[in-house]
Amino acid sequence: MSEQIKIWLAFTTACLVWGSTWLAIKIGLTSVPPFLGAGLRFFIASIILYFIVKARRIAIPMTTDAKRVYVVLIVLSYTIPFAFVYWAEQYIPTGLASILFAGHPFWVAICSQIMLKDEPLNMFKVSGIVLGFIGLLVIFAGDVHIADSRALVAMLMILANAIMQAYSLVLVKKIGQPISPFAFNAVSMFYSGIALIGLSFMVESHDAIVWDTASVGSILYLATVGSVVVFAAYFWLLKRVEAVYLSLISFITPIVAVVLGAIVLGEKLDPNVFVGASFVLVGLLIANGKYFYGRISEAFE
Repeated sequence: MSEQIKIWLAFTTACLVWGSTWLAIKIGLTSVPPFLGAGLRFFIASIILYFIVKARRIAIPMTTDAKRVYVVLIVLSYTIPFAFVYWAEQYIPTGLASILFAGHPFWVAICSQIMLKDEPLNMFKVSGIVLGFIGLLVIFAGDVHIADSRALVAMLMILANAIMQAYSLVLVKKIGQPISPFAFNAVSMFYSGIALIGLSFMVESHDAIVWDTASVGSILYLATVGSVVVFAAYFWLLKRVEAVYLSLISFITPIVAVVLGAIVLGEKLDPNVFVGASFVLVGLLIANGKYFYGRISEAFE
């Protein structure tokens, strides 16, 4: 299998899985408090990753750069961002959360421009990002509403999440290349899981927890497929494509989430979904325009 096919398969996997995690988180929140659910997700994932690292004899480096990557991922990719996401999804619609997080590519573009001199912005990237964001606004135009006084805090949390994730993504792209995705995810998810579980025991009540099929299934799905599989694919991709292109996944996952909501929960699929999805698709094609232009030029040389 060619490298290009592997890249597209990994990209598609990340889009589909992350699109499903919004739904899985929502299901889990009905019976497990947010910080505990997020903590168990990452703790279980880290144990699985640890056995993968041991089985494949993958090194876990402890250089200065490696330690910096671990700390940034623990704080800015997993612990704080996912505490924010799990808490926020209690008070704002999934669609609104998706739109707010869809600002992620803008922040990645800014961080890349500052931190990655070999991945500068161009008109293709900027135009594609703008069109993709417009597409999401079209999709969720009728679904954006605030139903709780805590919703404003939740919205700010999702915005902060997008910024933190953007910085950590670009930093890993810059200095984390020598480290296996299995290694740095095993370390960072373990400490993030411990931190979130500890936070849960400090601030959350566990009296109403129900360990039923839905809650356990949600946590196990998010730990295995939603963390081990997708983050390995995501950071594998980061070693092979530009950070801005990778961040465009956040434009596709809300569409996947809406379609899954219609299939699994019987939610109405608004015609705007198809119009907005067309904008997103065109935006993705334009964002990758420089790449396709280069390929076409090579074919005629």
